[in-house]
Amino acid sequence: MSYNVGIFHYIAGLTDGVSLELNKWKLVLEEMGHTVHICAGKLGTADGTVIEEMYHHRPDARLLNYNTFQALRDYRNEATYRAELFRMSEVIENKIRAFVEEKQIDFLIPQNVWSVAANPAVAIALTNIMRELGLPALAHNHDFYFERTNGFRLTCGTAVELADLYLPPRDKLAKHVVINSLAQQQLVDRKGIPSTIVPNVFDFEAPPWVPNEYNSDFRTRIGIRENDIMILQATRIVTRKGIELAIDFVKALDGPTRRARLKAKGLYDGRKFDDQSRIVLVLAGYALDDATGRYKSLLAHKAKELGVEAVFIEDIVGESRGTRRGEKIYSLWDTYVFADFVTYPSLWEGWGNQLLEALRAKLPLMIFEYPVYRVDIKDKGLRLVSLGNQISGRDEHGLVNVDHEIIAKAADQAVELLTDADLRQEVVDHNFRMAKRFYSMDALHIYLRQLMNDRG
Repeated sequence: MSYNVGIFHYIAGLTDGVSLELNKWKLVLEEMGHTVHICAGKLGTADGTVIEEMYHHRPDARLLNYNTFQALRDYRNEATYRAELFRMSEVIENKIRAFVEEKQIDFLIPQNVWSVAANPAVAIALTNIMRELGLPALAHNHDFYFERTNGFRLTCGTAVELADLYLPPRDKLAKHVVINSLAQQQLVDRKGIPSTIVPNVFDFEAPPWVPNEYNSDFRTRIGIRENDIMILQATRIVTRKGIELAIDFVKALDGPTRRARLKAKGLYDGRKFDDQSRIVLVLAGYALDDATGRYKSLLAHKAKELGVEAVFIEDIVGESRGTRRGEKIYSLWDTYVFADFVTYPSLWEGWGNQLLEALRAKLPLMIFEYPVYRVDIKDKGLRLVSLGNQISGRDEHGLVNVDHEIIAKAADQAVELLTDADLRQEVVDHNFRMAKRFYSMDALHIYLRQLMNDRG
């Protein structure tokens, strides 16, 4: 049986993990014979329908988010907050209903809107549509509000009611997917809701990302010379990504002893590394989701203090190639083509899209062993440079630290992978095979076929 599927998210067509996974689900569902329509609050490079009130960075959505999960601060009282929450949900509900009727949607796939609740009103609206129209739903829950790294507090009775009834809803029409075993257990413990684990996946059968006419000027455009080393941090710039650890890592890598080893051995691909060669940390993700609004500036300040060259390139990178304000932008995949090494020091991930991307690009990478990695991924036997799983403290700005000896050991391992061509090839080929075995698009086909067909 084929469906007209509606996929719902706050945003689409950007480089955040949910948008990227949304694209993979859309591709696989279409290959299965379904018709897929995207509905979001904001569209980047994606085709779809925009309902502006669904966007989670609108001022009204931000206020509802804060007053639901942090403090009841911006409304006179709970009654005023409740009235605004349900007023906004009704607006969104009416527009979703029109979208569903226009596209003849008969199957709903909420992407994170029933779990993270960055715009709480969307959760109410989509639940009401599901029940009113009797539509089956498959919720793809990437992150839950109770996993927020900055903590949460349901601020009042209405917030408790919202979480209980809608985050996510208990309903025979709705099946639930989570992306790791920790979330699966918490969902049972907190809500009594069973779910299926579907890990993040990637297309390991597609042609490799390579230099071509379009991207050939990328390194020149961002000011990186031929004999420089490009260290790529491809994630969004938010505090839970632990990007300050990437700065510490590059600082250690750029020390005199390791520079001497890089100079003596030369780089893995035959390039020379000399006194003029730089080691540059390139940050390709966007900072729009930074809750504090300060994290990017704190990173820039730390890099400057340590003498680490950090280049922020979010203005010229998108989910796919195109133009922005009349200037050429590169796809996220273009950034991997020209990287020599990837850093991924996240403190928390629901799963870890950029991990798969680095493995797909056949690049060595450094990670912090975040909880989901330790529980669901580490046993797959990937060969990675590790910072371990313990932070040693925080600085006066709240940025995390890891013991200097651990950073130094990781930098030593990175030097080997940057200079020993045979070792590097052996490691990246091994990782590619393991990732393809466990996290391919074929695996997603199997998961979705069963979930779409089994409505019992």
